[in-house]
Amino acid sequence: MLIAGFPAGAWGTNCYLVAPAAGEECVIIDPGHQAAQGVEEALHKHRLKPVAVVLTHGHIDHVASVVPVCGAHDVPAWIHPADRYMMSDPEKALGRSIGQQLMGELTVGEPDDVKELADGARLELAGMEFSIAHAPGHTKGSVTFRMPEQADIPPVFFSGDLLFAGSIGRTDLPGGDHAEILRSLERVCLPLQDETVVLSGHGPQTTIGRERATNPFLREVAAGLGDGAPHSPAPRRGM
Repeated sequence: MLIAGFPAGAWGTNCYLVAPAAGEECVIIDPGHQAAQGVEEALHKHRLKPVAVVLTHGHIDHVASVVPVCGAHDVPAWIHPADRYMMSDPEKALGRSIGQQLMGELTVGEPDDVKELADGARLELAGMEFSIAHAPGHTKGSVTFRMPEQADIPPVFFSGDLLFAGSIGRTDLPGGDHAEILRSLERVCLPLQDETVVLSGHGPQTTIGRERATNPFLREVAAGLGDGAPHSPAPRRGM
């Protein structure tokens, strides 16, 4: 399996291209702010043909390049229905103070073909299987993508802004809910195998085992101590 990732734009949002191997079809995950050029460079370098864009959530730092990327390659974008409005109305999604700062520099809207993700669904794309888990808390429509273990390759978990190395996504924007993100961590992350590789929306890769042992939020949830209070024992990343 080939996974090519790079941080893009002002928020360093991780965009990933996933394929069975170089020279084959691929899936693009979260082409965000200023990601279009990086996507094209990775496609050329690895001789990949995209078949779909899939989105962990609707914040503009994860979807800003969806329209040009989907348009250039005539592929659909997949997003959870609760976050679909964010592609056309980032100001509503981020709050007026942040949204107004961005509207002048961004062209917003939906690509021609939008498909909706559902909790528990399994997507077969580019010869690969992605298991979808609805994981609200950062946004109402946040999802994660999990790929099963393959031969000598451990399971891979694209966590979006649910789980980071050492932290979790912020919950102070419209649609965020700290108690809800803790429930998502418990339901979606804790059952995963320790060797599962976590590729998040911001920052370096990690593993579930490492986060289970060191991430203060995940440790709190695992110990059954999550009380829903919006305290922050570790810095959070992203929008």
